[in-house]
Amino acid sequence: MYHQLRKLFIGRPLHNRELSAEHLPKWKALSIFSSDALSSVGYGPEQIAVTLAVPGLLLYGYIGYVAAAILVLLAIVTISYVQVSQANPGGGGSYAIAMNNIGEFPALVAAASLFADYTLTVAVSVSSGTEALLSAFPALISSEVTIDLCVLFGILMIVNLRGVRESSNVFVLPTYLFVLSIFVLIIVGVYQAFTGIAPAIPAESTGRQPFDWMVLALLLRAFASGCSSMTGIEAISNGVPMFQKPQAANAIKTTFFMAGMLAIMLAGTTFLILHNHILPQENVTMLSLLAEETLGRGWMYYFLQLATMLVLYLAANTSYNGLPLLLSILARDGYMPRYLGTRGERLSFSNGIILLSVFAGALIAGFGGNVEHLISLYAIGVFLSFTIAQTALVVHWQRERGAKWQIRAIINAFGAAITGLVVLIIAITKFFYGAWIVLLFIPAMIYVFKAIKQHYTDMAEQLHLSIADWESLEQGPKGKNTVVVPVSSPTSVVVQTMRYAHSISTDVIALHITTDREMGRKVEEKWKLWDPGVRLITVYSPYRLVIQPIIHFVEKLQSNKAAEDFITILIPEFETKRWWHRFLHNQTGWILRTLLILKKDVVVTTIPYHLKK
Repeated sequence: MYHQLRKLFIGRPLHNRELSAEHLPKWKALSIFSSDALSSVGYGPEQIAVTLAVPGLLLYGYIGYVAAAILVLLAIVTISYVQVSQANPGGGGSYAIAMNNIGEFPALVAAASLFADYTLTVAVSVSSGTEALLSAFPALISSEVTIDLCVLFGILMIVNLRGVRESSNVFVLPTYLFVLSIFVLIIVGVYQAFTGIAPAIPAESTGRQPFDWMVLALLLRAFASGCSSMTGIEAISNGVPMFQKPQAANAIKTTFFMAGMLAIMLAGTTFLILHNHILPQENVTMLSLLAEETLGRGWMYYFLQLATMLVLYLAANTSYNGLPLLLSILARDGYMPRYLGTRGERLSFSNGIILLSVFAGALIAGFGGNVEHLISLYAIGVFLSFTIAQTALVVHWQRERGAKWQIRAIINAFGAAITGLVVLIIAITKFFYGAWIVLLFIPAMIYVFKAIKQHYTDMAEQLHLSIADWESLEQGPKGKNTVVVPVSSPTSVVVQTMRYAHSISTDVIALHITTDREMGRKVEEKWKLWDPGVRLITVYSPYRLVIQPIIHFVEKLQSNKAAEDFITILIPEFETKRWWHRFLHNQTGWILRTLLILKKDVVVTTIPYHLKK
């Protein structure tokens, strides 16, 4: 049943030679890698307005200026990541370019930042998608977190476990439908703005109080919130190997397409928000209000809300294609568990997909699916990785000294300075709104990376096979093997275990732990009657413990054995025919095996006896 369900949900295993078919053309890659950035139209402009539309203050007129600053920053970051794809076609984005040019610590900072960013991308995207659904159907508000988790684990994780090709087939249509619906909204809205009687930007949308330090603080906070629109820009540079050949060239073209579409949508929706003087409302997204104002509450409104909901959900797919690949590179370098670097049955990095889902689910549950709270943690990680990537590129161009390297280095140095300033702005303005969590998380992740690397280094040193090891095997003293068989009562399982014990050693001990002296005597009588030629040692346990006396017995044997000797524990264990039968029996054998395996020079083996009924 397990294998049938796995095949139904995950699909048949793919052969290694089918990996080339998993590479993506530009039009599919655009939907896979750009859904996060493009979908930010659903919440980015709103976060600017939420900060500036403060009752009692005239700050609404600054919305356009903040949006313009974000568009300029978008252009700088886009040019930077085009160069990352060009300079580092092997993927890995900020981490890889930093490791190759400026060293381990900055690379690990970038990796930790991207880990935080990608996990938050999933949490924010899923929560935002549910908010779009709730804007159209408010009766579902009480089930918000439940809907989030069902979409996360029931759809996104399973679809991505089926592989890149199938996930791209599922996600490509909703992304393009969303882009089409936003462009229709912008075209209709702009046409109405310039052909109607009312001015394109009404007076109430231009009102702003004189600039002062308080205004500056709020503008910086609005800018920090609006920068969430640029998360996902780096995803293409992380996934260059997933493109069809020529991989770097296709990745660069896709990056420009994505940035151009995002710029048009951000500029268009911001203009329409100002034109219609849309104000934030509780439990209703500003994009929903804008669509209702522009298109009316007809079929096109519901189509746009449905497309927004789908693309916000699917924006999480950018992370599912970016983070598992990054984790595989970290695993290859020894900074993450090795199993994250292996492909699953469907040629995707399935362990990384599951890990991402678990972390994102914990965030959604912890923050109650609240988008505003999650966004407070959002942008600092991605802009920190932006800054590190551009700094690494300056060093890269200086080393390469190819054609026009000075111009490239100047562009990246300017970009690093700007995005570094953005990191400071976000860290300061969002510190008490949750940014402190990310600022603690990044050092914690670096510590984890280093600890894992140290473990693998220590393990490699200890497992290294030297000539002395061979000589000790050939010339050293031959040790003996003492076999201990825990016995509760003479049964068919014990017979089979004793047969195996005699095949590996002549020194066999049967150990019986009894909690009742009378029962112990009965077992000894049965043993003498059977007479297997093995001594039975009975240990009385007045406190009714079974596992601990066995461990104490093994420890005594250890204290008396020679250095070259071994102790083997054979655990007789019957295997039930049906899976639910296992719940009817205690798990003493499993617990004993788990505890004994930690003992030095102790071999633990389970001897299975399969029941027929």
